[in-house]
Amino acid sequence: MRKVIFLLCLCHAASAVTHSLKYFYTASSGVPNFPEFVIVGLVDEVEMFHYDSNTRRAEPKQDWMNKVTEDDPQYWEKETEISKGSQQAFKSNLEVLKQRFKQTGDVHIVQYMYGCEWDDETDEVNGYNQWGYNGEDFISFDLKTETWVAPKQQALITKHKWDHDKASRAQYKLYLTQECPEWLKKYVNYGRSVLLRTELPSVSLLQKTNSSPVSCHATGFYPDRATLFWRKDGEELHEDVDLGEILPNHDGTFQMSADLKLSSVPPEDWRSYDCVFQLSGVKHDLITRLDKAVIRTNREKLTDMTGLIIPAVVVLVLVLVLIAGMIYRVFIYKKKNGEKPKQKHCLIASVYFKCFFKRKCKKRQTTDQMN
Repeated sequence: MRKVIFLLCLCHAASAVTHSLKYFYTASSGVPNFPEFVIVGLVDEVEMFHYDSNTRRAEPKQDWMNKVTEDDPQYWEKETEISKGSQQAFKSNLEVLKQRFKQTGDVHIVQYMYGCEWDDETDEVNGYNQWGYNGEDFISFDLKTETWVAPKQQALITKHKWDHDKASRAQYKLYLTQECPEWLKKYVNYGRSVLLRTELPSVSLLQKTNSSPVSCHATGFYPDRATLFWRKDGEELHEDVDLGEILPNHDGTFQMSADLKLSSVPPEDWRSYDCVFQLSGVKHDLITRLDKAVIRTNREKLTDMTGLIIPAVVVLVLVLVLIAGMIYRVFIYKKKNGEKPKQKHCLIASVYFKCFFKRKCKKRQTTDQMN
């Protein structure tokens, strides 16, 4: 399938039902500090394959992808040659599109995405093949009708040509519904220790101020096929709820949040609400009941800081009082013995009281000289 490169994707990739295999091709011109051609392969959104025009080599991005050579020792060499051929084809495709749109120079980008999804419970499969040019959809393959869809007038020539090529359309369908899922299952098996693991998150209730929404925040979960929502008396809420996106953490896990507005809810009704986290592959839900006592707020941070600052201030005051008492005794002792305070006593004071006492000492020295 990858040996056949036709014309021309920033595409709307379908969300994985359970597992997904996707390949993204990007050919560009006029983009500084970026390879003219890049291929990235992902299994369940984890990058496992990479090729670019700078390295000119197909390489594994995950250790478990090295297992592919157990079945095919020449796998990476073959993929490298196929990728080099795709690089030349996409360079030509980019020039064709620039002519179609009557464009020259500047930055231009051709993107192509294809792949499949496989539900390991129902064994249902789905596939997609989409192209884009300069950030807009150009043409895509409708697997149900086995025809090409062209949202751009400039793509009609390509659509008519590809629709008349019955052999190619049959090949696309075969790949997307059979070959691609077979490769996907193989890759998932290679990386099952990583891809099939499940990690439950820590769930916290957060609130900035008394009038702010309460945020249910879940972080540290894997995989990213998860849902988070608020309930009242066991019924899922849709009003007064703001759902956040699933975001990646630096360690490869994910986080998400759901905010609940409580401005019109009396405190005695708070116990009717709870936050529910569900993770694909885990039967039991994580339920966090809305309780004012467990909500973390900015007030807690202020209280914690106050708890540290007050003891420190008390200790500092006691030290200063002790030092002041010692210096006072020195001055009294010298006065009783008919001695004037010497400069070294002022220096002692300036060390502990810095600029304030230092200025006093200078004034006192001036007075002594005048007398």
